[in-house]
Amino acid sequence: MIPDVSQALSWLEAHPDALNGIGRGIERETLRVRPDGHLATTGHPQSLGSALTHKWITTDFAETLLEFITPVDDNIDHLLAFLRDIHRHAARDLGEERMWPMSMPCMIEDSDRIELAQYGKSNIGQMKTLYRQGLKNRYGALMQVISGVHYNFSLPLSFWQAWADIKDEKSGHEVISDGYLRLIRNYYRFGWLIPYLFGASPAICDSFLQGKETKLPFERTESGLLYLPYATSLRLSDLGYTNKSQSGLGITFNELPGYVKALKAAIKTPSAEYARMGTKDAAGSWLQLNTNVLQIENELYAPIRPKRVTRSGENPSDALLRGGIEYIEVRSLDINPFSPTGVDENQVRFLDLFLIWCTLAEAPEMSSDELLCTRENWNRVILEGRKPGLMLGVGCGEAQISLAEAGKTLFRDLRRVAEALDSQQGDRQYQEVCDRLVAAFDDPELTFSARLLAMMKENGISGTGLALAEEYRQQLAEEPLEVLNASQFAQEAERSRRKQQEIEESDTLSFEDFLKSRS
Repeated sequence: MIPDVSQALSWLEAHPDALNGIGRGIERETLRVRPDGHLATTGHPQSLGSALTHKWITTDFAETLLEFITPVDDNIDHLLAFLRDIHRHAARDLGEERMWPMSMPCMIEDSDRIELAQYGKSNIGQMKTLYRQGLKNRYGALMQVISGVHYNFSLPLSFWQAWADIKDEKSGHEVISDGYLRLIRNYYRFGWLIPYLFGASPAICDSFLQGKETKLPFERTESGLLYLPYATSLRLSDLGYTNKSQSGLGITFNELPGYVKALKAAIKTPSAEYARMGTKDAAGSWLQLNTNVLQIENELYAPIRPKRVTRSGENPSDALLRGGIEYIEVRSLDINPFSPTGVDENQVRFLDLFLIWCTLAEAPEMSSDELLCTRENWNRVILEGRKPGLMLGVGCGEAQISLAEAGKTLFRDLRRVAEALDSQQGDRQYQEVCDRLVAAFDDPELTFSARLLAMMKENGISGTGLALAEEYRQQLAEEPLEVLNASQFAQEAERSRRKQQEIEESDTLSFEDFLKSRS
């Protein structure tokens, strides 16, 4: 199951300098809640600036769903301090409201009352809200307020120059793209490691189902906690942020033009289900952007995405065709409830190790059927990852390997990557992460999901979430800023408001004509 990476690891040990300058960025989502744990009913705080144009603080699906974004950074300590400063600033600004410290929401009586994120009266702002209206009508609002952490990762040019003998990014962008696609294919094969170690949604509030039936054999506590004894990340299950209708799109990650072609086709492929819904209701109110399988490219649900920074008005896929893959976005991280910022240094260092390994390891091409096959291992880990003796499939055949054996074998390779990275810093921080995490394969009680489930069975989801939210609110609000200062936050908020106004004043098309121009 685990490819032989010994030759590539030997190369890395001889060229550790090639990894200097890894680029990292974090996007953390969190719901604003009232002191009683119910969703906040206030709009996005004006004092934080414009959600449409702020560089660091925006909203995701709903007005109450904050998203914090760091710039790209090659220093882990600085990256996490920047993220924590955003949280510190928000904690002071939100008053009595708290930031929900878990992925799965709780205490939502009526999902229809969840207000969609608002971005002003500009055409682009209205389109962003209408896109969310479409998501609500297609998949339901509850699925959209599940929170996560996205980790953006790029290898330095020096790596690609040493590894693939390219001259520069422009002339070598096809080679770089192929390298990132290899990373993605290995991520699909072995990324189940992430929910096993860091999955932190083993249970849900009974209010999350809103009376709907489920085939999952939940156990229930008196507090209304629904849980699976060995689950790791229900956020990644069919209960969470997934869309079965996308499974037949035939999107693969073997070469970039093919990926982009399939993605563009999905945006143009009509959906009979969504066509029945229509784009407007009988009163003429918008229901969705269009009736295709995907309204826009971002609607594709995937545990990992190839990315390039877009230019103004440019689609993500066109950016990829223009310059190749610039970085990848890992989307499988639950909110870390044991960190005030939803993610910690150990996770960042693990992801560095794992994503480097995924780049070095051989990765045979995968058909769309094989991609679906890899989902079987993910599902086993998501629903019963801590089950004693759990077996994973090897490829799409009948052969199997125990999760514990596969995990420990992978970590033997990761430790060699860790030694190469530590040799550049003169310390053992990456190796210490390996030592800490590998122990979870012999003792699943060390995983996030096991630790959190024990707390929730004792105190319920709302009790656990509220206690952590209040602890983090006080802690963050009292801490001094490290990287940024109050005037920088004030200046960015004001800049973002001015920028939104400029966008609104520059519109010349009606909203309908604007949508036609982008179709």
